[in-house]
Amino acid sequence: MSAFQEYGQTPSYLYTVACHEDEFELCRLEMRTMLGSEPEENGVISGKNVDPSRSPFIKYKIAIRYEGATTEELAEQAGAIELGGRTFKVVFVETDGGIPYGEQRGIERRIGMQIPGKAEMRKPEAVFGIARIRGRWVFGECRQGEAVWLKHKQKPQPYSTALGTRVARAVVNIAVPEPEGVRVVDPCCGIGTVIIEALSMGMNIEGFDLNPLAVRGARVNLAHYGMPDVVRIADIRSLEGNYDTAIVDLPYNLCSVMPPEERLDMLSSARRLARRIVIITTEVIDDDVDQAGLVIRDRCAVRKGRFERQVLVCSPSEA
Repeated sequence: MSAFQEYGQTPSYLYTVACHEDEFELCRLEMRTMLGSEPEENGVISGKNVDPSRSPFIKYKIAIRYEGATTEELAEQAGAIELGGRTFKVVFVETDGGIPYGEQRGIERRIGMQIPGKAEMRKPEAVFGIARIRGRWVFGECRQGEAVWLKHKQKPQPYSTALGTRVARAVVNIAVPEPEGVRVVDPCCGIGTVIIEALSMGMNIEGFDLNPLAVRGARVNLAHYGMPDVVRIADIRSLEGNYDTAIVDLPYNLCSVMPPEERLDMLSSARRLARRIVIITTEVIDDDVDQAGLVIRDRCAVRKGRFERQVLVCSPSEA
């Protein structure tokens, strides 16, 4: 039996992750929602096949082909790889930081020498990764995550209290761990930060906002990135439709606080729109969530200095 065999199924991917301490909880929530497991030794073993560029925290993904107690075992198994004339490269994927740099390079060379074919360091046609996790070594095809969210930081229409693009991307993944066939709504879309991250991952999402200036700004931002206009002017309380997921970033202003009755109306409206609701809030609103007929299924805090946001994963109480 494989050392990674769990519940009768053998996970086949290793994802390595990294995050700032302020986003530690957010990273763990995204991993357990999207991959079904939390990181250990900065890695997640999962049977879910996810594009590593979806997450702002995933650095590498290894599709596990071989595993063993030693690198020598992997080197022996690597000799059976058939590349069909393709060039290749072996990279050491760090997890726990316990292997010195020189030893990492040595492991790469030892494994690479056993693979039949031509090594190419700059532009290889195939990339293989080797890593150590849970006291075992794993080896397989490797992909590095691309920081797509970085491209969306410099919007032509920014807003000071909008979510950061990295946080927004993680929130979208928490809300929609499996995008295929899922209809998503962002009923308080603001300048479109969440919309842009969702569209960049190919998700089916619509956005609405009561503020015409916000919708105008969202349209400018969407056009800047060559994305379709999927935003409209509307109040969440008057919206109609049947969505799988709603992402509700409750309006936040440094100079004012939302009246409790208005917030409750918004939460009740979100409950009517979707079966799964992810709420982003700067206040403790557990009582309001309960009054709106929602149950908090999971949660985390995201901090930036002394400022804190709560991310709540909710569903209707009868679900």
